[in-house]
Parts: sequence; structure tokens; C-alpha cells
Amino acid sequence: MKRVDVVTGFMTDMVEDHLAQIEDPRIEVRCHFNPFFKVADNLGSCWIVREEMKGDFLILNGDTLVSEDIVRRVQQGADWPIAVTVDVKPGYDSDDMKVSRGENGRLARIGKTLTAEVSNAESIGFLAFRGEGADLFRETVRQTMRTPDGVNHWYLKVIDMIADSGKVGTVSIEGMDWAEVDFLNDIEIATALTDRWVQG
Repeated sequence: MKRVDVVTGFMTDMVEDHLAQIEDPRIEVRCHFNPFFKVADNLGSCWIVREEMKGDFLILNGDTLVSEDIVRRVQQGADWPIAVTVDVKPGYDSDDMKVSRGENGRLARIGKTLTAEVSNAESIGFLAFRGEGADLFRETVRQTMRTPDGVNHWYLKVIDMIADSGKVGTVSIEGMDWAEVDFLNDIEIATALTDRWVQG
């Protein structure tokens, strides 16, 4: 059985009620409320579940939808201790979490402020941690949250900090379907996508 840890914040009761209705013998769902969600960025959510980050695990942003095919590719597609799932497109805007990849898919930099010249992929908000990668991420989250500015960081800031270690790579899902729900019009796109996945 797989365990799914969901960190909640905004409208937590609604999210928890919905998750409680899931009846799937393959998974156990646990909810963890982040009481600091109004004042902390998503690094705070990682800090809330830092003790659950032992052994191999995946992180998926709550606004990102991925298919089972993408999950399989990410689980099987890289030997990096930390693997960032990326997509490739002709250009990237200011809201994209841009990635600069080096040789063999190594992640060199990640962040929204990367320039167009160095950006050659975008993170979709889905990461895999294996072996030493889990411990490295958990410890860097702990250290970063102890700094004065820790609550203001995205967890991908931690990934950027770790990048120079050479232990962070990328897995490309170029050409595969995924969606991010940031705005109301994204819901229609996401619904059409998930309907297609369900119909097979």
C-alpha cells in the first residue's frame, strides 16, 4: 500500500472532507494542516511534513495534474538522487518555474527569474527523491526554515541551493499531457484532460 501525505491550508475542511471519501485499497491518505499557509510559502508545507520525508518519495504541487504515464516515467526514468520533472516549450514567461539543464540532464539552476538565454525547460511541480536525495532535501529544508527569510521561500529554492552538489537531475515529459490550475479558465482545460484520462 502506498501512503499519500496531503498538506492542506486554504479551505482545509473542504479538502479533508473530499479526501476522506476516497476508497482505494492501494493507498492510505493522511492530511497534515499547515497553520502558517497564509504567511509562509510552500517551503513551509514541506517543513510541516519533514518527518514523513524518509525513504524514497515524490512531491506533487497541489495545482498540478499529471497522468499515470507521467508518474511511471518519473519513478523509472532517472537515477538522480533528486529528479525534477520538466517540460520543454518554445518560450517561457515570467510565471514559469524555469530550469537550466546541463549535460546529461543535470539541473544547473531553477527559478522564476532565470533569463531566457539560460532557460531550456520548465518545472511542472513534480519531483522524485531517492536514497541520499531524501535526506539531503529534508535537511536543507530544515536549515532553510531556520533562517530569517525561510518562510518566504518556495521549496524549489532549496532545490536550486542543492543543484551545485551535482545530485539534482531532470526527467523530461516533453509531449506528454499535464496541466496546472492557476486561474478559473484553467479548470475547463484540466477537466477535459482528466476526463480523457478516465475514459482511457
